[in-house]
Amino acid sequence: MEEEYESRRMRRWEELDTDILVKIFHKFSVFELARVCSVWRTACCHPILWKTLDLSHMRSSFIKIPLEPYVYVERRSDESLTRILKLSMNLSGGNTRTLAFHFNLFLSDDQLTYTAERCPGLRRLVLPAWNRIKMTGICKAIRIWKDLESLTMPSIANPPYLFTEIANNCSNFKELKIMGPFEIFFADTLISCLPHLKTLILRCSSINREALIKILDGLKDLEVLNISHSYLVELSGWQPQKKVIVRELDEVILEKASRLKRFLTCMEHETCIMCQRTENDEGIVRWYKYEEDDWKVDEVSSLHL
Repeated sequence: MEEEYESRRMRRWEELDTDILVKIFHKFSVFELARVCSVWRTACCHPILWKTLDLSHMRSSFIKIPLEPYVYVERRSDESLTRILKLSMNLSGGNTRTLAFHFNLFLSDDQLTYTAERCPGLRRLVLPAWNRIKMTGICKAIRIWKDLESLTMPSIANPPYLFTEIANNCSNFKELKIMGPFEIFFADTLISCLPHLKTLILRCSSINREALIKILDGLKDLEVLNISHSYLVELSGWQPQKKVIVRELDEVILEKASRLKRFLTCMEHETCIMCQRTENDEGIVRWYKYEEDDWKVDEVSSLHL
């Protein structure tokens, strides 16, 4: 008995059972896993550790520039991201199902497609900024991610190419979160390309009233719509080029939205801080000015980070 006790007491850290190591490593960030010794590398590759790859706290070192892509990313910052992606993809073994990036983490086309090729089973992507990603890059990634179900993205000028790719390649796609203004062309594209969308998030944005009505009429399978902390805009009858802010939902919208399972709203511009921020920032919230994780919040749990 004494010999058995002595044997257990003298056991070394690297001899810990894999199950125990996995439970410990589950509390680690990807940056901490990168420093684990080679003896524990097998445990680091356990699929449960890589189901979600959360890089939402990692930012690029960048400066704004007046021409496209409107940001210049410092070389060492870019190289650091590439190293993290390569390490993560090597350890994950293609088991990542949720991938989240910070809104100030600016991926290049090469970084995005490299990641897509090494986690082809991705189901949820949080990519709220893609200044440096071109049409060819995102389309190539979407063609790989055939199991994609959920996307968080910025408002973009030319959405048809993206949603056409999703429609053609991602048969299980059901959730979309757009971080930015929502105009009529966006509504028309969604109705045309993704008519079976189940969940749409338009929180903390300016929303064209006509676009909202089109969505409510055109997306017949829509079940959840979140426009919390947003405000509506419509063209002035007297000055067609001037937009008028609408701070209350009218009966037409409320009636059309009554068929939804969940219609989430908050337009308390006098008392709600987030509503005030949306209006002060003219429908494009400058998240960098506020609390670090505010941009991750969502009233719909499946879209909350």
